[in-house]
Amino acid sequence: MKYASVDDFINACVKQRDAHQPEFLQAVREVMTSLWPFLKRHPEYCEDALLERLVEPERVVQFRVSWVDDKGEVRVNRAWRVQFNSCIGPYKGGMRFHPAVNLSFRKFLGFEQSFKNALTTLPMGGGKGGSDFDPKGKSEREVMRFCQALATELFRHIGADTDVPAGDIGVGG
Repeated sequence: MKYASVDDFINACVKQRDAHQPEFLQAVREVMTSLWPFLKRHPEYCEDALLERLVEPERVVQFRVSWVDDKGEVRVNRAWRVQFNSCIGPYKGGMRFHPAVNLSFRKFLGFEQSFKNALTTLPMGGGKGGSDFDPKGKSEREVMRFCQALATELFRHIGADTDVPAGDIGVGG
């Protein structure tokens, strides 16, 4: 086996690129710690950079969302769609609107969504997205304008056979 321990793997493959993403690092550490006894017994699952591919999203889309509030002022938020793994089907996972949303959290949740979806036995990959938009205190029309602006930017990266976003925290209901 190429790596002697989970720490060796994390330091060599994840910390080098993502040291500034503590939530993502924690998620990878937890999953790899669970998998490590199995991987030691079956090192063939570590061949062909399988572990390295497992912890690297296939695509990260970051984009600006410009929308107009009720006072007629243009507001700008940041949004992401992390398309983590599509090995068994299109990316599938929620979109979250919350001021604390950042790339590290999207990667953490997208990584875990890949495993969660795989366990359903349905042909779904894993993805997660969201924006730092805070719907609290916004009018329904402001939320609608924000959502329309986000969809206008996101639509070219999603589709039934590519990526199927779902609702999550802060997106309604």
